[in-house]
Amino acid sequence: MQSPIELGTSLSTHYGQLLERPVVYTQGVALSGRLRLHELRPDSDDPSIDIASTVAEYVTTPAKLFSETDGTANYAGFCWADELAMSTDDDRYLELLGTVADRFGPTIEDGPLDPDIRVEDFFFASTILGRAFHSTLNYKYIDLLSEFLLSADTLQPNGLWWHCKASPFYWGRGNAFAALGFAEALTYLPEDHPSRPELLHTHILHLEGLVRHQHESGMWHQVINMPNTYLEFSATAMIGYSIARGLREGWLSDEWQEFAGRAWRGIAQRTTENGELEHVCVGTGPLATIDEYVNRSYTDGLDDRGGAMALWFAVEMARLEAGV
Repeated sequence: MQSPIELGTSLSTHYGQLLERPVVYTQGVALSGRLRLHELRPDSDDPSIDIASTVAEYVTTPAKLFSETDGTANYAGFCWADELAMSTDDDRYLELLGTVADRFGPTIEDGPLDPDIRVEDFFFASTILGRAFHSTLNYKYIDLLSEFLLSADTLQPNGLWWHCKASPFYWGRGNAFAALGFAEALTYLPEDHPSRPELLHTHILHLEGLVRHQHESGMWHQVINMPNTYLEFSATAMIGYSIARGLREGWLSDEWQEFAGRAWRGIAQRTTENGELEHVCVGTGPLATIDEYVNRSYTDGLDDRGGAMALWFAVEMARLEAGV
């Protein structure tokens, strides 16, 4: 089995090479993953020049970033901007990040965040608003984010999130979006922010609910609480990342190492040296019945949804192992 740094290096040659229109979170996460991998391995080839060339059109024509039909999944595709600014010393990327972050406002009622509480938005909002706050220290971003996460009321007594109010089902990648969103928010939320204790409590309740359903292989199912559904790759990578991030940042105790390690083994065993993956659920909006989630198709092979999140997970595990 490849180590996290070995697998991350392999994944970085297959993912994070494009940022196509419409921009979407999957390709953005992979670009971020390449930058993080180089930060961890400074002796490797610096991808900054290549990535700067890949994203150049978005910096030069920011007025054309989005179409009228684009939404939060597209906004999250710029999650690399602060990292590229740091690696290049070019503040234009921070300006770009601010432009994107402002699209989430001005309030949770008047912005693009779905009032039906779609868990995807937990991640899409956190990864952009958290970074915007970190780079500007403007509290409007972190306050908007915390207000939105505190407003979410679809976490159930079993510790799992509904996909949304219209789809009260425990979709695998949906719960992974929730875990990842809270992990991103807590990364940037100040220690003394009044919302932090409640958000951390909610996050840990959710992770406790999730690990009760982790398969012996380390994987999670397409429907979290239905063991007859297939073992789904992207959810496992995202949940594993969320646990590894909590361990590294110190809001999870060492007993969580076991769950992160299991998830890593599951992902590593289902990833080839060619970047091919097993059982990545296809794009999924809210569905009307549980059977539609159970029978939702998956892809095997190269897949941006799974590959990008596996790259993030690999780097996070490598950071955890290195103690950095």
